[in-house]
Amino acid sequence: MFVTALELVDFRSYALLQIDLEPGVSVLVGRNGQGKTNIVEAIGYLATLGSHRVASDQPLVRHGTERAVVRAGVERLGRRLLLEIEIVPGKSNRARINKSPLPRPRELLGALRAVVFAPEDLGLVRGDPDARRNFLDELMVQRTPRLAGVKADYDRMLKQRNALLKSAAATRRTFDATTLAVWNDHLVRLGSEVLEARMSLVSELGAPVQKAYADLAPTGGDAGLDYKASWCEGSPLERFVTRDEISHELRLAVERVERDELHRGVTLTGPHRDDLLLILGGHPAKGYASHGESWSIVLALRLASFELLRADGDDPVLILDDVFAELDSTRRDRLADMVGDAEQVLVTAAVAEDIPGTLSGSRYVLEAEQVRRER
Repeated sequence: MFVTALELVDFRSYALLQIDLEPGVSVLVGRNGQGKTNIVEAIGYLATLGSHRVASDQPLVRHGTERAVVRAGVERLGRRLLLEIEIVPGKSNRARINKSPLPRPRELLGALRAVVFAPEDLGLVRGDPDARRNFLDELMVQRTPRLAGVKADYDRMLKQRNALLKSAAATRRTFDATTLAVWNDHLVRLGSEVLEARMSLVSELGAPVQKAYADLAPTGGDAGLDYKASWCEGSPLERFVTRDEISHELRLAVERVERDELHRGVTLTGPHRDDLLLILGGHPAKGYASHGESWSIVLALRLASFELLRADGDDPVLILDDVFAELDSTRRDRLADMVGDAEQVLVTAAVAEDIPGTLSGSRYVLEAEQVRRER
């Protein structure tokens, strides 16, 4: 899988950008502020319907305009596709494949798959659990696009259930247990499906994360993953195998905390309160890993994601956004060796010398938001 062409209209700083791309390695070089990351961000957005830099769509639309368009030609397993997303903050976005409108933007998911590594990924080690949950859910949906609907349904259910609990806590009135029981059923049904997918993903990622970390930092100790659940004690990976088992345990947890939920007005258990644990040398990476170790374990997480997606049938587009400047020469060379055989690698850098010589390929120079390809 690779992107053959990209067109941006009123996306970020670009009024209009058109760029042709090829399989193999493409390096985008330019000083900070020239728009390198905007280009790879747009490709990542087509793959995930989200940005790796911001949580909302508004910053993606050029100042003074109302909407942005990202359009890309993609070749996948010999088939050519034209993908398009129209981003309209505050309204419903619109998506098309081969110029045919899709009923919902999420039906675009799966047409292009990408793995993005960027400086913001340090938040996976140092940040709050929601960043790590989002990582799992994004990868989960790329592998199984229909789960985007399940996760959206869970989020809507959670919002409505919380509104019901908040109302009960505020009024202290006699509560209709039947109504809450209905929402409990929804929470267990949808939540157990999300949990089954997440836990399966963590199990599959474990070995490739360990291998990728060992390849990047062979003297840095073992890296690993675990899943911390709000609905059971200990690691659920060691105790639950089937969705029925997960569903049963989640229902018991919901029943245990119901009284406290009615008092506090919020849903206290479920996948929205879980965490992905990154482990280094037997310790939590958060608060323990050094700067270099943090970079290495996050890189290992992204490389393992790439391997899982590749195992599903074709290579995703691999994006390395301003990564090499943060690595020492040894890690640079090792990373370059590990990604060099990907079908398409897009690399951004402020200084060309930061890119290892083994990552040779097409080079694009950005100046004043203009792109010039070097021959």
